[in-house]
Amino acid sequence: MRRTRRKRNAVMAEINITPFTDVVLVLLIIFMITTPMLMQPALKVNLPKSQIAQVEDSSNIDVLITKDGAAIIAGRQIQSANIESEIRNMLLKSPSRAIIVKGDKDAKYDFIIDFMNRARRAGAEKFALAVDNKK
Repeated sequence: MRRTRRKRNAVMAEINITPFTDVVLVLLIIFMITTPMLMQPALKVNLPKSQIAQVEDSSNIDVLITKDGAAIIAGRQIQSANIESEIRNMLLKSPSRAIIVKGDKDAKYDFIIDFMNRARRAGAEKFALAVDNKK
């Protein structure tokens, strides 16, 4: 049997995909870790603690009230003058949606009541206050 010898300067026709696979897996892991962080609101609100908390429905309107009194709806800060029109537009799609108020525990009670009054004038009927589970 005759052995063929390779020339020293011959071009290698094989492709090694191991480094490519390693890079793809690293990128996959990075995306898996960072995607849940992108889905959460960028603004951190410290919710009050409670022994009993219910699971929230995804069809609800989530509103963050910061300790400075800013209202954030769907990731956008809404000026207090525009709250009624924004809530009214959101309720046009589904009037029975509940508004979940996630007020910072350091927020003044006046800010939350003012928001709820404006939302009620816009046609909102169902409200809930969000809390964290106390464990």
